[in-house]
Amino acid sequence: MERVVDLDQAAAVIDERVARWLEAGLAVGRTTWRDEAAPWPPQLETDRELVRDPDSVGVRISGPADTELGVVLFRGGWADVEFIADLDDAGMLPAFGIDSAAAFGARLDQWVLRVFG
Repeated sequence: MERVVDLDQAAAVIDERVARWLEAGLAVGRTTWRDEAAPWPPQLETDRELVRDPDSVGVRISGPADTELGVVLFRGGWADVEFIADLDDAGMLPAFGIDSAAAFGARLDQWVLRVFG
């Protein structure tokens, strides 16, 4: 897979926002990594040191009333983004064309706002 986004920089973007999310009353799961070099099926790791060739980094954020946002960014420049804002507002959000950690941060802020207000 082509390397469009530096996933270590993207993980730093997540880490920069954790305190703000916690202050807003959200629960933040540990950052997860998937290793391209790992045998199938790949395991998600929470220790970056165990991942030789990262192809994705992810985070899950939960809020009041069972709201939830899951984001997995792939080094190819897209993300899988799933959410539950309420019983009538759940699904996937579009996430293509992410070409830098800064672009990921901007999109991440939009997704958090969309789901948690």
